[in-house]
Amino acid sequence: MKYTKLGNSELNVSRICMGCMGFGDASRGQHSWTIDEEHSREIIKRGLELGVNFYDTAIAYQSGTSEQYVGRALRDFAKREDVVVATKFLPRTPEEMEKGITGQQHIENMMDTSLQNLGMDYVDLYIYHMWDWNTDIYDIMDGLNRIVKAGKARYIGISNCFAWQIAKANALAEKEGFAKFVSVQGHYNLIFREEEREMVPYCEEENIALTPYSALASGRLSRKPGEGDTRRAAEDTYAKFKYDAVKEQDRVIIDRVAELAGRHGVTMTEISLAWLLTRVTAPVVGATKRSHIEDAARADRLELTGDEIRYLEELYVPHPLAGVMAQNGRSDAAKRHVWSTGDQKIGK
Repeated sequence: MKYTKLGNSELNVSRICMGCMGFGDASRGQHSWTIDEEHSREIIKRGLELGVNFYDTAIAYQSGTSEQYVGRALRDFAKREDVVVATKFLPRTPEEMEKGITGQQHIENMMDTSLQNLGMDYVDLYIYHMWDWNTDIYDIMDGLNRIVKAGKARYIGISNCFAWQIAKANALAEKEGFAKFVSVQGHYNLIFREEEREMVPYCEEENIALTPYSALASGRLSRKPGEGDTRRAAEDTYAKFKYDAVKEQDRVIIDRVAELAGRHGVTMTEISLAWLLTRVTAPVVGATKRSHIEDAARADRLELTGDEIRYLEELYVPHPLAGVMAQNGRSDAAKRHVWSTGDQKIGK
């Protein structure tokens, strides 16, 4: 396994990040296809054996049970200082806003709950899961800075945002002396490359790590259509929402992945991730079987030629935004974010 620095941080991460959304109590959350603790532990242990030191979870995953499974497994199988643990927090709820809970208080409450779930004193990377239009960005950045100063998180990251959003947030953080985002977790894979418009060049310019989710398009880049369909493929309505509007241009790219996999004698997963690894720091790869993480771990040893990369890329056509990013808009057209402080507050 190869390792690299996570953007402008001192974190040394494996080129593959294990995504832990598939771990958790299937009766307690959004997904019905997640795996139990016994099988989660087997996969985490195998990941550690393969050199994967980067683990991504969230308080939203199966009502915190993903965090609990990950925390217990890492405590049993690894030294805390040898792994990089990332988790995420959700926006304030309407109930919290009605009670007057501030953005700062909300982040502290979320952080403390995640640490309790994980059984840890700190996380290495705390990620703003999705843009909260109902909370001033100053409160978000101040709240995140407070948990970094308190030692509860070493660094902060962001997910599901536009390049202009992280640019303005980091500019505010720099002005106020707050911690800045060191990573972006966006939606990026061979059949969904909209991040290349602005986010990829922005992150290259600022040395911000790209750690994309849906690296295999919810399994669609790991097998031919109709082959080896999984329980997730059948039951994950969110993945269907993102990908099941079947597009011929996606099929031909998937066919090319299969063709190159056959030519190299490797899996489609390895080809898809080998391509993505030419673009990003560490893709977040979900695993609900040992073979999933084994295939992913081999990808960082596979080098595609320039001609092969162009062959995979040349048929791509623009896609409309899907999933969380399609919903990243003002909930109230009159809402104005505050990007400065004190008497100098300026609405966006």
